[in-house]
Amino acid sequence: HIGPAGAGQVAKAANQIVVAVTIQAVAEALTLARRAGVDPARVREALLGGFAQSKILEVHGERMLEGSYEPGFRIELHRKDLAIALQTAREEGVPLFATAQVAELLNALIAQGAGGRDHSALATLYEQLSAAADPAPA
Repeated sequence: HIGPAGAGQVAKAANQIVVAVTIQAVAEALTLARRAGVDPARVREALLGGFAQSKILEVHGERMLEGSYEPGFRIELHRKDLAIALQTAREEGVPLFATAQVAELLNALIAQGAGGRDHSALATLYEQLSAAADPAPA
């Protein structure tokens, strides 16, 4: 029991915010490592031993490394939950900049037909955007 009526929904929204933004951070970190020529598995291993250690880095980071996005929690469901969090934030006058950004990234994945994949597939969008930034061969 967290508090009065509605408190549980706010706690769920808070959880979904932390999960979404942490998945985004892990996707960015591992993509940066890979694109910089550093083994992302080694980077993840090092991060797991430090202050950045988290269940998201442990579980979803592994999924990202393996490219295994069978749904545990589907992108479309996480996007729905973030919409609820963003609506609550609007009602309360609270800016959720990072949450709004992740919601838009999830929208892009849904538009690509990936809404049924695990939310850790956010990493695929970073890989696509990184590949698009490659200079054209001469």
